[in-house]
Amino acid sequence: MKLKIVIVSIASLALLAAGCSQQEPPAQPLRTVRVMQIDAAAVSGSLTFPGEVRARHESRLAFRIGGKIVERRVDVGAAVKRGQVLARLDAQDVALQAAQAEANRALAEAEAKRYRDLRAKNFVSQAVLDAKETALKTAVAQAGVAKNQAAYATLVADRDGVVTAVEAEAGQVVSAGQTVVRVAGDSEKEIVIAVPESEVEKVRTAEGFTISLNSLPGRSWQGRLRELSPGADAATRTFTARIAVAGEDAAMRLGMSAGVQAKVSSGDTALRLPLSAFFTRDDQPNVWVLDPATQTVSLKKVETDGVVGNDMRVKSGLQAGMWVVTAGANLLEQGQKVRLPEQK
Repeated sequence: MKLKIVIVSIASLALLAAGCSQQEPPAQPLRTVRVMQIDAAAVSGSLTFPGEVRARHESRLAFRIGGKIVERRVDVGAAVKRGQVLARLDAQDVALQAAQAEANRALAEAEAKRYRDLRAKNFVSQAVLDAKETALKTAVAQAGVAKNQAAYATLVADRDGVVTAVEAEAGQVVSAGQTVVRVAGDSEKEIVIAVPESEVEKVRTAEGFTISLNSLPGRSWQGRLRELSPGADAATRTFTARIAVAGEDAAMRLGMSAGVQAKVSSGDTALRLPLSAFFTRDDQPNVWVLDPATQTVSLKKVETDGVVGNDMRVKSGLQAGMWVVTAGANLLEQGQKVRLPEQK
């Protein structure tokens, strides 16, 4: 009986020793990686910009002479017709100048007529008559200028359109050329957008533009790039682009908020990732995709389309919003937990 107990005890000790020798596998290290999020525009092959509906033609109307405004007949938003009176200046001074110029012209004409008669009788020389004829021509020109100056005291619309701004009021003294009213033509409309410098070439070579209005969901218009500013705005560092709208109607009103979707060529806008983001397995390019909720990575197969500089173009396999590891990919394992540089 004692022999059996000893044998069982020795067997138990052997099993216990074997169990102690099987250690737990070492935990995977928490590696630090860099990630980038896939942009929706890069996946869809389009770029979207916010914009505003503007008139193709907008005039800054001003008086051609200085003076005091005595009347303003329009307000912002008023529809005007070509030739319609918008504002008037006090015309007393220019009217007096016109009357003076007309009196000088009449006097010069009378003088010229008298000297023609004298010349016909050979009482004066031809040189004296030529001087009087020249004086008459000068007086006629001065009278015409004075008459035009008097007409410049009335500001009229140069086109059919809508008043978009009023920059002077009745009683204000303005100088020649100072803007009083801005009128936007109602014949053509366009969308003005601000393009970041990184997207300028993509917009320049875009295959087409689709325009939508925030206030009219479900409707869209086609557009074309009419103008792209050659220089960046000093404050925003963006380039102004104007998209002409094809077939706009009364529903598209000036000042409305719009969205412009530029369809860019696939060769130029295919998604690009740094070469360090790719991990080859079984001759198949892969990338590590981060799950932000669990901070773990999983392998994702992708289809590539050539190298551009230090980047690789990706044709398919990724979706907008995914977080892709761009540095440290070769050191990761499936399901491994990672840490971002900003995390301690």
